[in-house]
Amino acid sequence: MLFHVRMNVNLPVSMPAEQAAQLKQMEKELAQRLQHEGKWRHLWRIAGQYANISVFDVDSVDELHNLLTSLPLFPYMQIDVMPLCRHPSSVRDGDA
Repeated sequence: MLFHVRMNVNLPVSMPAEQAAQLKQMEKELAQRLQHEGKWRHLWRIAGQYANISVFDVDSVDELHNLLTSLPLFPYMQIDVMPLCRHPSSVRDGDA
């Protein structure tokens, strides 16, 4: 199942820089692992924002929920999820 996910990150300005850096490093490591596993298929930064657009390829809504809530920055995110399905006019066979 494919999902389009937008994540907006809002770290508190009062958060110590060391804590923020640690959370960001942990987030990066997990995101890269999930990309290598094929679960986090695409990851794009939104220019000028602390936000991204991602495509996840998971087996279920529950799996997506578990992945998103496991992200170290999850408590500081606003997340919008849209389920995706193949468009009948798509010429890309691997997009199913």
